[in-house]
Amino acid sequence: MSLTFTLTDATVRRWRMSDARAMARHANNPRVARNLRDAFGHPYNIVDAHRFLEGVAAQDPETYFCIAVADEPVGGIGFVVHDDVERFTAEIGYWLSEDHWGRGIVAEALQAVTAYAMDTHGLHRLYAAPYAWNQASVRVLEKAGYVFEGRLRCSVYKEGRLVDQLLYAYTSADRAGHGDRGCGGGS
Repeated sequence: MSLTFTLTDATVRRWRMSDARAMARHANNPRVARNLRDAFGHPYNIVDAHRFLEGVAAQDPETYFCIAVADEPVGGIGFVVHDDVERFTAEIGYWLSEDHWGRGIVAEALQAVTAYAMDTHGLHRLYAAPYAWNQASVRVLEKAGYVFEGRLRCSVYKEGRLVDQLLYAYTSADRAGHGDRGCGGGS
């Protein structure tokens, strides 16, 4: 499967080292950083962008991608594949420049990258855990077919306080159209 996905208003593609300046400009927003892990902090500068892009260039296999509008990097999407008993599972995450919020770009990118992750990495489950206050991300996940599984109470420390996360997942059973039956395997 290709590493470039053409969406309605954007493209998901490989990151390039030349993306650093635009990435830093779009990522340097406290409203973006508020909904991400602290490793993606604010302020976000060109040094942060170069560090990230160097890490992505060293990935094998590649699991972090650029969301571009008119070939300008305005966001990112990626997944982390787990190991051991969770070897068919990955956590997925994304961000988008505030200039492009509300256009359906991330939901469409999430659908494309979810299919790519399942097809090329043999995954059966992808999940995301947005902060409970991030209802925009909840809408993105639901629009992309992810299913709410539960609330992780007091699961992270963000902005000086304990915060709940909401667990959403997409499984191979959802893809096959019978996600409500789960995977079985009960005792």
